[in-house]
Amino acid sequence: MTDLTTHYLPIILFLGVAFAIGAALLAAPFLIAIRNPDPEKVSAYECGFNAFDDARMKFDVRFYLVSILFIIFDLEIAFLFPWAVAFKEIGAFGYWSMMTFLGVLTIGFIYEWKKGALEWD
Repeated sequence: MTDLTTHYLPIILFLGVAFAIGAALLAAPFLIAIRNPDPEKVSAYECGFNAFDDARMKFDVRFYLVSILFIIFDLEIAFLFPWAVAFKEIGAFGYWSMMTFLGVLTIGFIYEWKKGALEWD
């Protein structure tokens, strides 16, 4: 019986740690929440919108466009790291595959730039 419990001990520890982290993340907002709000604490941070306003207010579509652009180019960087680490092993096919990928992204970026998607008039 002890042999069986020693095999399951890492799983039980993993589940215990996962439960503890989950409980801590659920309890953290109640401990860290704003208790004495002042205008500086509840002001708009990065999104540019007021923190307490009507939820049905109209947004500018350019905000979503720029956020989608950020996600696209963030994913590009996420693909470049493993490619750079395995650069010696991938050979010419891997090199030209990545150059094609970067070329398509560059063409898309130039297209959006020419269309004025990055302008904030």
